[in-house]
Amino acid sequence: MSLEDDPFDYQITKSGILFIRRGGRTVMELGGKKVAALIPKLGRDDDTDQQLLARATGHYRHGNERQSGRH
Repeated sequence: MSLEDDPFDYQITKSGILFIRRGGRTVMELGGKKVAALIPKLGRDDDTDQQLLARATGHYRHGNERQSGRH
């Protein structure tokens, strides 16, 4: 599944906790220094938000995975 098919969604609480959701489920909760650096970067545009959230959760391509049809 790609980010276009199943995008991340997020919610920031008053206490500074970031809930990252995908497919209607919470996949990660972040707090502390990691969120303090991430929150100011969010909200600029959807593509950037999706990439930032994917990197924060570890759900992104590293560039070294093979495509199934190109072995």
